[in-house]
Amino acid sequence: MSNPLAIELKGVTKVFGQVVANKDVDLQVRKGEILAILGENGSGKTTLMNMLSGIYYPDEGQIFVNGEEVVIKSPKDSFKYKIGMIHQHFKLVDVFSATENIVLGVNDNEKYNIKQAKKRVQKIIEKYGFEINLDSKIYEMSVSEKQTVEIIKVLYRGADILILDEPTAVLTPQETSKLFGILRRMREDNKAIIIITHKLHEVLELTDRVSVLRKGEYIGTVETKDATEQSLTEMMVGKKISLNIERPDPVNPKDRLIVKNITATNSDGREVIKDISFTARSGEILGIAGIAGSGQRELLESIAGLHHLSDGEILYMTGGETVNLRDKSPTQIRDLGVRLSFVPEDRLGMGLVGNMDIIDNMMLRSYKKGNSVFLDRKKPKDLAESIIKSLEVVTPNATTPVRRLSGGNVQKVLVGREIASNPKVLMVAYPVRGLDINSSYTIYNLLTKQKENGVAIIFVGEDLDVLIELCDRIMVINSGRITGIVDGRTAVKEEIGILMTQDSKEEKNNE
Repeated sequence: MSNPLAIELKGVTKVFGQVVANKDVDLQVRKGEILAILGENGSGKTTLMNMLSGIYYPDEGQIFVNGEEVVIKSPKDSFKYKIGMIHQHFKLVDVFSATENIVLGVNDNEKYNIKQAKKRVQKIIEKYGFEINLDSKIYEMSVSEKQTVEIIKVLYRGADILILDEPTAVLTPQETSKLFGILRRMREDNKAIIIITHKLHEVLELTDRVSVLRKGEYIGTVETKDATEQSLTEMMVGKKISLNIERPDPVNPKDRLIVKNITATNSDGREVIKDISFTARSGEILGIAGIAGSGQRELLESIAGLHHLSDGEILYMTGGETVNLRDKSPTQIRDLGVRLSFVPEDRLGMGLVGNMDIIDNMMLRSYKKGNSVFLDRKKPKDLAESIIKSLEVVTPNATTPVRRLSGGNVQKVLVGREIASNPKVLMVAYPVRGLDINSSYTIYNLLTKQKENGVAIIFVGEDLDVLIELCDRIMVINSGRITGIVDGRTAVKEEIGILMTQDSKEEKNNE
């Protein structure tokens, strides 16, 4: 006998202008189960969950909670029906403690008493096995600890139905394992848990059932024990695709970029990169692994000329010549004839201009080359349409403003543009973050093709399985320092996970 239903959706539809995000979706979530929701970018997963959490209101359809039809018009309504959503981007106050963030905004008709509140929070921690210092300020916490605060926050509000959006995106394997243990204990406590994720191996490890959306429509639900990565992918995409990442051996690799003892500080004067040295070679993919905020962003921005260095050298090797890129601006780097492309973590803040259409964003690299106010739009238009076709960018046309695209489609446009510039060094930061599995493998294959063309690729990623399968070498950094460089062909996740959390003092003691 199956568990009673916690949530049931019947015929739910949501439309934004001419875009149908969800069409006549039926979905059931049971008490005491973990349900995964899968789908390609733009399939309507997050929109559907945002209707349960009160961010959006359905245009058509019904929502039932514990068998009763309900109306959810706001997050407050959602909490009333004991639904809590943990978003990918946390909503915490940095200068408050964990306890203060957890109880913030709760009106339980009692006089505010932080000591009593802390006791209630501690009971939740002990019940599910969380590890957190309730007195720590948010700005002192790791990403995993911040996520823990968000989960406890919705439990403190009485949530029996939890929705987690990409919960393992920035966690180490060890942190992911701990989170899964907590979610299983919640399941045993009869909680209903929904996770949105693109990591199929985690879906197979953790969940009880899997529901699939395609282009806004409900395709079906399967028992996880009867599913495979291939079968789930075919449900999502509607056709068979290959899930193999090709990794040819590097052919005649040559030193292309030599980074020597570079150090950089942030605006507060704190060192964010500390004496880092490594070499990127032509025809090779060098992966960079590390917990979020370990210096990956500053490292790539320093090489690209966007972050000032306080020490060290960045040497670009070409045709027997050596060019020092230290503290050169992106324009100066280009004027030196250095063919360097950079796909930043911040897609719309640094990579593309949201209010400009796709064609104009193709032209950003060449505006300063023109001597006329009348710019040639034919080549950028052809490039935009080529990228839309080859990377299957979901957009009405090439003149659509980039800000109207989903995050995954914005990423496709950015990666496509940078690869099209024929670089000698290509740096990509989280190039498949937010992409569905089909699009992700398209990007992996593009990077491998660039590698075969002799490009030196620096790949910052968060999925260790992919790093191990795609990269020739993997450099691990923690707190701005290199803690190890391993061979991608022989590395194991647990080894990299330990290096990701290894203290620099421990590293020094092991030298």
